[in-house]
Amino acid sequence: MKRRTKIVVLGSALLLTAGVASAATASDTPRQRTTASDAPRQQATASDTPRHREAAALTGTAKLYRSAGDDITFSFDAHLAAEDKAEPTKATGTFAFSHYLNGEGARAEVKVDCLLTGGKVAVVSGVITDSDLPGAEGKRVGVTVHDLGRHDRLGYSWASTGSPVDAKELPKCVSSAPFEKVLKGTGDFTVLPWRPAL
Repeated sequence: MKRRTKIVVLGSALLLTAGVASAATASDTPRQRTTASDAPRQQATASDTPRHREAAALTGTAKLYRSAGDDITFSFDAHLAAEDKAEPTKATGTFAFSHYLNGEGARAEVKVDCLLTGGKVAVVSGVITDSDLPGAEGKRVGVTVHDLGRHDRLGYSWASTGSPVDAKELPKCVSSAPFEKVLKGTGDFTVLPWRPAL
């Protein structure tokens, strides 16, 4: 009789345990029905989901200010993909620049080979692929941009030599301080900050 009682008690305990487990599983499963009070919370959760973004970028076009009236234009379309976050030398894109005064000057197109951004400052480098400046093709150049909204600044690796042709072999992502000013009303540069894993 005692043995039969033990079996019944054990069986009841197993059934209760199974029932509790089922109830827990049911409560853990998201409800299919949405009440009016749940809707705002669900919308907020959806809007809080982080969107996919690049690791870094430098874009935009603008002219530089020169009191003598030089026509100097820089254009950027440089990007570092999210999957290449730890490798700035995998940046892609192009940038171009031109400098004319009294109808004389030159232009150059560059293939990006490195992009680093910190806050609103970017340094991009690349190799000149096309230019009407003799001896410029094949040379690596670097440019620094400080994105200050309406008052952006810019610097370039050949600041001390006067020409990209006269610069010696340049490492990737090297340039000068952004000492030039953008001419008001001619455009804007946009820097997407790099956020490396530290």
